[in-house]
Amino acid sequence: MKTVKIIIIALLAVVLGSNSYAQTHDHSKMDMSKNQMDAKMDMTSTKTETIKVWGECETCQASIEKASKIDGVSKANWDKTTKLLTLVYDPSKVKSDDIQKKIAAVGYDTEKYKADDKVYAKLNACCKYVRKK
Repeated sequence: MKTVKIIIIALLAVVLGSNSYAQTHDHSKMDMSKNQMDAKMDMTSTKTETIKVWGECETCQASIEKASKIDGVSKANWDKTTKLLTLVYDPSKVKSDDIQKKIAAVGYDTEKYKADDKVYAKLNACCKYVRKK
């Protein structure tokens, strides 16, 4: 019985000792790796924006997202139901207008820019949408 008590006391001492060390360790002096620093900086320098882009199908989605992914854009997702393009980009590298002009250049109207009629006419039949005036 005495041996069991000694073992229990020893185990408690080890468990409590390791917990108190974990709570006193100063994490503020830890060296962050370059990748962690880059990720932290990327989070603070990006902007998320939603833009209306007209289109109809999965082909439109692929074309719109491809045209959107220019230097400075890290994410571009277009929803064919809502016609909304969600962008994540670095405003120090690219402007929303530049992205919208690129989309209009491949035949799709955005909130601010209308695609050229000749480019729109070359879209697949399934991609033809009712154009705004």
